[in-house]
Amino acid sequence: MPNELEEFDFENRIVSSEELPTDTETGPSLRPHTLKEYIGQEKAKSNLRVYIESAKMRGDSLDHVLLYGPPGLGKTTLSAIIANEMGVNIRTTSGPAIEKQGDLAAILTNLSPGDVLFIDEIHRLPRQVEEILYPAMEDYALDIIIGKGPSARSIRLPLPKFTLIGATTRAGQLSTPLRDRFGVMLKLELYTPRELSDIVMRSASILALPITEAGALEIASRARGTPRVANRLLKRIRDFALIQGDGRIDADIAADALRQLEIDALGLDNTDRRMLEAIIRYYGGGPVGLETLAATIGEEAVTIEDVYEPYLLQIGFLSRTPRGRCATAQAYHHLGLPYPAPGTPMTGAHQPGLFDTNEP
Repeated sequence: MPNELEEFDFENRIVSSEELPTDTETGPSLRPHTLKEYIGQEKAKSNLRVYIESAKMRGDSLDHVLLYGPPGLGKTTLSAIIANEMGVNIRTTSGPAIEKQGDLAAILTNLSPGDVLFIDEIHRLPRQVEEILYPAMEDYALDIIIGKGPSARSIRLPLPKFTLIGATTRAGQLSTPLRDRFGVMLKLELYTPRELSDIVMRSASILALPITEAGALEIASRARGTPRVANRLLKRIRDFALIQGDGRIDADIAADALRQLEIDALGLDNTDRRMLEAIIRYYGGGPVGLETLAATIGEEAVTIEDVYEPYLLQIGFLSRTPRGRCATAQAYHHLGLPYPAPGTPMTGAHQPGLFDTNEP
């Protein structure tokens, strides 16, 4: 294996849509607090306004809400906004953090009437924990079994009326009984460059950073449709503007900083490009099986599926076939490589059919 395909640092990629330790806010918070401040997701916001105003007019709690979509689009922020708009408190936890039924029971019994319980990554709730959510969501009651064997008996504890907001990047992994108990289901879409530009301008204003509209649009166009990435890029470009410029972020300083960060016009970083190049150079553009590709670049298959593939699939640079992954003509063009004519023999390290048949 050539040395240039060394193991990559997937965990701290600046264009990762997952939350990183460096995203912890030490200065002013960039999160909006009201629906009016929340930029983008107009369809979801429009429906939410109706549901919230209706609940407030009825003097009732909001129905349970499921927010789903790719990471970094603002599901956690939107849950806090819902609680703020309803004028209630929010309790935040995550699916992996709730290991036992007693953990969830303790959280539910400490809620006040109308409170919001936000569970991030709700698809990762253990099944036995999920089961006690059913009566809690439907009947606002908690079924507890006391004792064991013949002497065991069930006690139903009433719960205050609350709103459960679940967030997930994998709605398909939710069980049908749980999914059907959400009255409101909202899908968050990737942002347009114009929407991201508005977010960058707002964030720059909060951080007291001088920035031009062209500079904000330059950042937005490379943020992979994700506000989290846009704000992360803004903070990194701020450093370049202060050290290599006069502190003002315009299109030129933004483009130069992004070039030094190795982020191209479509938001691909060096590791994205090297993965595509590995498929093209060593496997003739594919198909190549996931496990084979993982071994080639020295990373776990699940990391490729969760970190690399989603965005490359969205922009049409990668395709999945029954025999494996393939680089598309758009990927060849973006990398400046000639796309082979139909019927051209493969020139990669091996013929995929010899090793990758029936590999996912």
